[in-house]
Amino acid sequence: MEEVEAHAEGVLASVPSWLWDGESLPVPVEDIADTLFGLLVREVGDLSAAPGVPSLHEAQSLSGLLLPDRGEIWVNANEAQQWPTRRRFTIGHELGHFCLHHQRGAAVWCRTGCIEEERRNTSLPPLPIEEEEANAFAAAILMPASLIRRHYSREMDFHALCRRFGASGSAMGKRLHRVI
Repeated sequence: MEEVEAHAEGVLASVPSWLWDGESLPVPVEDIADTLFGLLVREVGDLSAAPGVPSLHEAQSLSGLLLPDRGEIWVNANEAQQWPTRRRFTIGHELGHFCLHHQRGAAVWCRTGCIEEERRNTSLPPLPIEEEEANAFAAAILMPASLIRRHYSREMDFHALCRRFGASGSAMGKRLHRVI
């Protein structure tokens, strides 16, 4: 995962200063997806309406999807409204697929259980490597290691860190364990 982390850091380093100064939080992940990669982020009520989406079981849902041929990231509108931090992570996750896996060219559908911050049940089978990489990329983009270390040393209030970075408690907890 060190390569994924380095790739995310490279993306952040290439963001023009007029878009993000490298310090302000939260990191503008949607603006980065749009400006650097030409990916329009859309909130969509029914992600199963996307072209080529596989059929889902009744209990399954989609959190997001990447349509590289259309230059779009679709985010589950209901989840986005209920959990803004989840929306940010989903955008980062799909951006991770674009940056790490887009050469394959096919659309990518991310079921709710594939987004790291939703994997609370440890009895679930391991994620495919591409999903783990997209989760690591999202965490590194949204919560850059150097900024996490700096802000953690200043204020050790977990909830304040979550608010500052626009991250869920689950995502922040995992990130802190990785970089602190």
